[in-house]
Amino acid sequence: MHAPRITIGMLAASALLVSLAGCATSGGGASRGTEDPWLPTALPEMVTEVHAVGTVLQVDEDAPQLCLGAIAESYPPQCGGPEVVGWDWETVEGEETASGVTWGAYAVWGDWDGETFTVTREPILAALYDPPADRDAPDPWDPALPAGPLPEDEALALQSELEGEVPGLLASVPLNGRLVVEVRFDDGTLQRAFDDRYGEDAVVVVAQLRPAD
Repeated sequence: MHAPRITIGMLAASALLVSLAGCATSGGGASRGTEDPWLPTALPEMVTEVHAVGTVLQVDEDAPQLCLGAIAESYPPQCGGPEVVGWDWETVEGEETASGVTWGAYAVWGDWDGETFTVTREPILAALYDPPADRDAPDPWDPALPAGPLPEDEALALQSELEGEVPGLLASVPLNGRLVVEVRFDDGTLQRAFDDRYGEDAVVVVAQLRPAD
């Protein structure tokens, strides 16, 4: 059984971040000195079971990867992400193969140590998975959401300041009075740090990997 061609990132939020690339930046781990210790230097602090909905991709005999961030709209698609340990294409449906690349979109659960994703539960085909809504977090992509408190010039300045400073940063974009920050993982630590420093709703953290229920 083959799924339709997949050319999107893990989440709708990720795709929107890419579509706004004119305002986006991307970066790696933290590089701050001790003079500004308000952000953590790494996440998570211990192995955490996480959940994500996105693309698993394998090139030839390389290890499978869980795509985080942008996915190139090519055929086959191209993307990068952490290694997936314990993945077995024989136990899932919906994969597609072309030019030595095998990929598919799934809801996945696994242990995350900051570098490697180790499967802990049976994956579910993304097309068949209905994720529960997060009622505690604002949806920054909702056009009906009132504007946030951050002026655009301040959002742009903050975007530049944070490049290379946020652990697991994938991209950031000023949007409707907020700075949307997309990261690999957040257990709430990053969001609380931003809220404490800039006030609630000024910076919205969108995590690709979230603690599993």
